[in-house]
Amino acid sequence: MTSTDETPVRVGVFGLLGSGNLGNDGSLEAVLGYLRAEHPEVVVDALCGGPEAVTARFGIPATRLHWYRGEYRTASRAGAIAAKGLGKLVDVFRTAAWVRRHDMVIVPGMGVLEATLPLRPWGFPYSLFLLCASGRLFGTRVALVGVGAATIRNRPTRALVRWSARLAAYRSYRDAQSRDAMRAMGVDTARDEVYPDLAFALPTPPASAPSGSGSPGPVCLGVMAFHGGNDDRARAEEIHRRYLDGTIRFVRALVEDGRPVRLLTGDEVDRPVVAAILDAVDSPLVTAAEAASLADLMKEMAAADTVVAVRYHNLICALKTGTPVLALSYAAKSDALMTQMGLGAYTHPAREVDADRLLEQFRALEQRSAELRQTLTERNLAAAQRLKHQFTALTAALFPAADHAHAHARQESP
Repeated sequence: MTSTDETPVRVGVFGLLGSGNLGNDGSLEAVLGYLRAEHPEVVVDALCGGPEAVTARFGIPATRLHWYRGEYRTASRAGAIAAKGLGKLVDVFRTAAWVRRHDMVIVPGMGVLEATLPLRPWGFPYSLFLLCASGRLFGTRVALVGVGAATIRNRPTRALVRWSARLAAYRSYRDAQSRDAMRAMGVDTARDEVYPDLAFALPTPPASAPSGSGSPGPVCLGVMAFHGGNDDRARAEEIHRRYLDGTIRFVRALVEDGRPVRLLTGDEVDRPVVAAILDAVDSPLVTAAEAASLADLMKEMAAADTVVAVRYHNLICALKTGTPVLALSYAAKSDALMTQMGLGAYTHPAREVDADRLLEQFRALEQRSAELRQTLTERNLAAAQRLKHQFTALTAALFPAADHAHAHARQESP
């Protein structure tokens, strides 16, 4: 599709945005930053989970992703079940109409091709399939940019994810194993590239020097309402209790050492975990932060000596600020991220938190703090360069005329 001065290029952004997940919104922020810097002429709007929040924060028009407002509530009564079923049908036409109004649609990052957390096939996988199928039907290019993927066992979910990826006009991934997973699920990935997570393109707050007073410095603890993955539904409560009990014991050990502990979340659903820890560990050393964005999280982490975190984008925030971090890992993507950034030795299974072992790893991490901060400085520079290549590739794929003009200008510049 082409456009004239009278008809600007229309770009849609799509996903569970504005729904309380700071990582998802951070990915959107990075893509909007790219569009505003490189393609300020485009007109952008969103089809997303929380349209009011997206419009308020990012200043773009937004439409609700689902016709049925109770989409993510369990439907038990006949009326609710019927309404949810009707919503699936209505969303076919709503999604198609929205896609048709755009020249291209960008799905900014997020784990849209994975099921590492509990996920029903007729939830977001179905919505993504409607998007990509509509794009192919109407000639609107759909770009899955820097997304996460994982091999999926559930057959309906796997089929929807596989077809979504096949129908997309552009795909890139946030790690090599995501690309490998899509290849294993039958997607031709020969032309797909791997880049760092989009959140690495966000501004980084000024670094805070570690405390040199001799007294122990603050520790940021990123928590999560963790109940296992899609294949763990039968023992979800057992997994959650084990995670929470181990985390509480770890916090108590830090407090006994006189360490201030700052509790952080990455999603609205994590708040009960914060409340449970504050209730169990009654100490003025343990406080909770009110973070509304990845920038807020990074400011907290930049002021810490060390971070321990579960959520993927909490780990990224710590890594971006150059703060040594220990990952409570719930999926292979966390292990891959830590290895990529030079901290592969500092992971601990979120499903089986052993407070004694975790404390041992934590102390070993702190002993190498100065060395690891230097490593993170180098790895962050490399990540920033790779993301410049990502955005250049995205321009070439989605804005070929603009990319040609940029190249011509570079050739004519003295």
